[in-house]
Amino acid sequence: MGVIVLGLMLLSLTIWLGLLCFRGQFWRLDQQLELEKLHTTSVQSVVCAVVPARNEAELLPISLRSLLLQDYPGSLHVFLVDDRSTDGTANFAEGVAYALGKSEQLHIISGEPLPPGWSGKLWAVEQGIKNASLLTPDYYFLTDADIEHDVSSLWRLVAKAEQENLDLVSVMVRLRCESFWEKLLIPAFVFFFQKLYPFRWVNNPKNPTAAAAGGSILIRKEALERIGGIQAIRQALIDDCALAKAVKRSGKVGKEDTGTRGRSDAEIFSFPASERLPISMSSPTGRIWLGLSTLTRSLRPYNSLATIWDMVARTAYTQLNYSPLLLLGTLVGMSLIYLVPPVGLILGVVWSNWGILFTGLFAWLLMALAYYPTIRFYKCSFWLAFSLPAIAFLYTLMTLDSALRHWQGRGGNWKGRVYPAK
Repeated sequence: MGVIVLGLMLLSLTIWLGLLCFRGQFWRLDQQLELEKLHTTSVQSVVCAVVPARNEAELLPISLRSLLLQDYPGSLHVFLVDDRSTDGTANFAEGVAYALGKSEQLHIISGEPLPPGWSGKLWAVEQGIKNASLLTPDYYFLTDADIEHDVSSLWRLVAKAEQENLDLVSVMVRLRCESFWEKLLIPAFVFFFQKLYPFRWVNNPKNPTAAAAGGSILIRKEALERIGGIQAIRQALIDDCALAKAVKRSGKVGKEDTGTRGRSDAEIFSFPASERLPISMSSPTGRIWLGLSTLTRSLRPYNSLATIWDMVARTAYTQLNYSPLLLLGTLVGMSLIYLVPPVGLILGVVWSNWGILFTGLFAWLLMALAYYPTIRFYKCSFWLAFSLPAIAFLYTLMTLDSALRHWQGRGGNWKGRVYPAK
């Protein structure tokens, strides 16, 4: 028995060493928008922000106000889609714009009934984009109605896209972390997301990993058209990552001259230099960027275990492609990575087995070391770094519950709508 436990300890330790050394340095949190060296001199693009809003009257005085007061040197129009709200969302939005003297900048669209085959949010986004396209924008800014944007948020996103010729730029906004359950579970949500989608891999055009954060996505108009519009992902419950995946897969290596697609490099560079456009002005290349934001934040409260549980359970099994095998692998993997080290440490003490004890302790320390930067980012107590096994156990149960909901035919439930899983 001791040999088996020691073997599991060593396997868990090896996995943690591999994650720290070879998983895109996901734990470093060095991909942050506010750390980027950006310039506003060339930021003059036309941007249309699209905000799907369903019963968001309570948050709009903060979120919509922050969007209308952006310190953006180019043209910005906000298209708020009232997704059949029952709390006066549209009236509140009009009042916010009027109070700021920004009524001409805000366009309110009354949402149409949800057609078959669409998720509610994406149908609202589709309607917003359809109306915004009449202004022929350079970019669409897809954001949620529960996000409070820093005044510099938009110009930073556009500057990043312009300077690096990106099709899509997204930031995971700072999630609310005030209540006990938020402090316990929200940093881990970010940690697990970054482990699943290492931001360095996402931002590497040679790596197929793709992801985005739905609260703040800037997408180039041509890129959205190239993938077939929002309709291409109309049924996706994890719509942000689906959008990023479609954009990254659609990209082609850009050529210097917009009239040289399909030509060889020798043919391209035989053109006079005066007739060639620089790379930064060539057709988009499917490149995307995802990072964290220290300034833009989510207003959505998660004051109880139940609210966080529902948030995770709504899409966790979707993330596993509704596969029982992937679910089983996830349950085994989460247990091996997060639960085995502390259990082994306890058994090592009980059995007075120093090999098991120190192996479990070392693996647990590596786990805490990986998690600590996220804990520090959210300004939580350092001891929470050592609570990751217990947190992971709760997330494992949430994932299992997500599968149970799917098998019971409940699917995803959001804002009063239930989406049966396909």
